Amino acid sequence: MNYITVENISKSYGELELFSDLSFSIHKDDKIAFVAKNGSGKTSILNILSGADVPDTGQVVMRNGLRVSFLSQDPQFDPKLTINDTIFNSESPQLKIIENYDKALQNPEDAEAYQKAFEQMEIHNAWEFELQFKQILSKLNLVNLDQKISTMSGGQIKRLALAQALISNPDLLVLDEPTNHLDLEMIEWLEQYFAKAQFTLFMVTHDRYFLERVCNEIIELDHGKMYTYKGNYTYYLENKETRVAQEQIETGKAKQLFKKELEWMRRQPKARTTKSKSRIDDFSDIKKRAHLRRSDHNIELEINMERLGSKIVEFHKVSKSFDDLVILEDFEYVFKRGERIGIIGKNGTGKSTFLNMLTDSLAPDAGKIIIGETVKFGYYTQGGIKVKQGQKVIDVIKEFGEFIPLTKGRQISAKQLLERFLFDGKKQHDFVEKLSGGEQKRLYLCTVLIQNPNFLILDEPTNDLDIVTLNILEDFLLDFPGCLLVVSHDRYFMDKIVDHLFVFRGDGEVQDFPGNYSDFRDYEASSPPVEKADTTTTISSEKKQDQNKAEKLTYNEQKEYKNLESKIRSLELDKKSMEEKFLDASLSQDQITELSQKLQKIITTIETKETRWFELADRLGL
Repeated sequence: MNYITVENISKSYGELELFSDLSFSIHKDDKIAFVAKNGSGKTSILNILSGADVPDTGQVVMRNGLRVSFLSQDPQFDPKLTINDTIFNSESPQLKIIENYDKALQNPEDAEAYQKAFEQMEIHNAWEFELQFKQILSKLNLVNLDQKISTMSGGQIKRLALAQALISNPDLLVLDEPTNHLDLEMIEWLEQYFAKAQFTLFMVTHDRYFLERVCNEIIELDHGKMYTYKGNYTYYLENKETRVAQEQIETGKAKQLFKKELEWMRRQPKARTTKSKSRIDDFSDIKKRAHLRRSDHNIELEINMERLGSKIVEFHKVSKSFDDLVILEDFEYVFKRGERIGIIGKNGTGKSTFLNMLTDSLAPDAGKIIIGETVKFGYYTQGGIKVKQGQKVIDVIKEFGEFIPLTKGRQISAKQLLERFLFDGKKQHDFVEKLSGGEQKRLYLCTVLIQNPNFLILDEPTNDLDIVTLNILEDFLLDFPGCLLVVSHDRYFMDKIVDHLFVFRGDGEVQDFPGNYSDFRDYEASSPPVEKADTTTTISSEKKQDQNKAEKLTYNEQKEYKNLESKIRSLELDKKSMEEKFLDASLSQDQITELSQKLQKIITTIETKETRWFELADRLGL
């Protein structure tokens, strides 16, 4: 059943053309993800689908009576209303019935009103819907229904908007970054909810595990063209790779034909026949195809950052609380060179507070935090960049630095860094206020990196970034030789980047888990619910009865064993990526030799780490 048909739509703002002649359709039970770079017009397309905006040209044809619910990135509610008022401020007949029943319960003296409300609940079978609606509020941690909108944080308002969209039970849900401002448990619940529910979805999200497990179709806007992939994220990656490779082959053929036709054009006399005029007309099309260029190239960086000394950061019996909310209690940790730590925990457990204490913008209540003299922090906060009126993109970067030094005396300039993060020459001279929200986040990230820190702190860096930028950022961070501390709800990002986790449990409890996020979830899933496992002394969740075997490894060896698994997985991905580069037919012999040397280095490293892994596994008796 066809819900929506989009025909040849376009949208511009002044001289800026976001997109043109785009066409696609949405059918019942589709779960579609829309993928494109920041600034390509993703949010504009969602606004058009939801009816909040209209295209400049083309049309959107909707099925009669179609109920559409839209979750925007910046939902707006009446600040004077409560959560309860906002939820029931809906056209949903079932919500009206539940609202009347709740009012009747609050006034037990009016037996007639209660009986009428009860009968309506029975007639419309609203009991199951009421249970579902209360479960949604509970899962999204919206428990105080009398709380005023004016007192809520941005994250709470986004969760309220998501709850309202789900509860309204529409035919089509249009979602703009639904996982932003959700903690990891909420994301996993929503993932399972969408996978099972009979919703038709059209969404923009950068959460790649979400794409993998929820979506059955991906629509990509790439270099102005639409491509549809009838499958999940893995299917999309495989088929996009094939498409891009085929396009490169066709571009190569077009270049050869272009050279041939160019020679013919230069030989032609002024008087031309009808046949030659036809060939001349074809020449312009050949020229266009021959000069197609993709801007998704990668730059490998060997960063020459300032050397970290032996003393980096030390926490000695650090405690912090706000009234009755305990964040840390006697926390002890000594950071080591090259550590890559992820921080996870529910909202409100103190993750951002921990980062503020680490960077000396907030003092602990007790204990000491010692920062080494050689440490240079780079801190990416959730606040983002402060836009100055009339300032251009390139000028923003140059305020913080002109270049990043690389090894062997090389360097990468501010301009080159911007290019790597998808700001082309024209975009670099745009005014900052003209950038989309995602582009501003990308620019802010560049201002942090250009300062060449040796201890990088990223607080929710993946929010509002597109998948293309995330892949670039991951490549950069895998090359980064300093310490890395990341707070993120992006599970794919965490799995690829970090070696171990600080798990904020609440009430001042922080556990050091030796593995990435997927390792942690597997561990939690297989731990007995009646007792909380001690992750600081356990290598994995397998066979608690075999603890005597685990004792054959020291704590550091257990940690090394778990880290080896994630490192080997990451190296295998690097190996695959390197092997794919050999498919480029334009490589010179020197480039092939250089790639071969890099590939051999990766293979040798994998073999060394696998040997060490087998040695430790043997001592564990596995």
